[in-house]
Amino acid sequence: MRPLSTAALATILLLSACGGAETPAADPVVHSDTARVDEAFISAFKEADNIDSPAIYHGADAHWVIATAKATDVLVVFDAVTGAEVRRVGRPGSGEGEFDRPNGILVVSDSILLIVERDNRRVQGFHLPSFRPLGFFGADVLRNPYGLTAVPDSAGWRVYVTDNYETPDEQVPPLSQLGERVKWFRVALEQGRLRASHGGSFGDTTAAGAILITESIHADAANDRLLIAEEYEADSYLKVYTLDGRFTGETVGRGFFPQQAEGIALYACGADAGYWIATDQGPVVNTFHLFDRMTLAHVGSFAAARTNTTDGIAVTQRAFGPFPAGAFYMAHGDAAISGLSWAAIAEATGVRQDCTLD
Repeated sequence: MRPLSTAALATILLLSACGGAETPAADPVVHSDTARVDEAFISAFKEADNIDSPAIYHGADAHWVIATAKATDVLVVFDAVTGAEVRRVGRPGSGEGEFDRPNGILVVSDSILLIVERDNRRVQGFHLPSFRPLGFFGADVLRNPYGLTAVPDSAGWRVYVTDNYETPDEQVPPLSQLGERVKWFRVALEQGRLRASHGGSFGDTTAAGAILITESIHADAANDRLLIAEEYEADSYLKVYTLDGRFTGETVGRGFFPQQAEGIALYACGADAGYWIATDQGPVVNTFHLFDRMTLAHVGSFAAARTNTTDGIAVTQRAFGPFPAGAFYMAHGDAAISGLSWAAIAEATGVRQDCTLD
């Protein structure tokens, strides 16, 4: 996410002083036991793109990592095995197949891709692998959208979108106005087009549960959980909501994100085991923390050998190519995508690698 304005930072500090934000953890944990894992690849470095977030597509003839490029207003498609650039999709604009500051990205089925566009204030859909536009939704209610996640429902999907709206002078709104930090939509594919309706908005407005600065969100439908990153840098961690928008009172990793909590992913072993993966983003120290899926306890940390400044992340549990237990992908330096073998991560940290999908 972009840096805070001076006015926004001043507002957060005022909220904190007045009880409007939680007191920062006094002593962030130092993770001297962070495992180091070599990248399987790093794509060509292209600073002009401002790469933000990746999504993974497994097709009949290809495996792709599809990334949003915020500055060039395109999607960049990489080979998921080698990191070679395959193609670019889209152009700047507000029509179908065009983008204005694409940010969050998600493959919600084998053939549907959703992208959040911050400055078009919408979510746009595409068919895969053709990248045929399927329409867009949300422009009537979204103000400053960033991230998204989805869970299946009877007709299609329930799609959640974070909305980091600010006051007119770019300050964080007061707690009483943070009740719409997440918008959700009922989304279905009908006759080759996306059909969506706004289902509602939510966000806790207490000091404990409010999300001051929001971007990343990830759902665990089997356990009625949404994990949302609080990106307030002085006290950054994850907060746990239910799928219907209620703050549970649970938090994840407080003290483990001395820089900024960013991307979130889930490595699932059945319905009730596995690991949450979350990024502590930094230009020098760039750490990925592993938390038990059910207890939310910290179980390990790793860092890629050369990757830094990671925004979005994505994990696949499908065995393919040189990745017998799946792969983990991350944005690198706002300019590239890096890939790690999940087997290498598991061997370095001691977590499971036997939850591979066909």
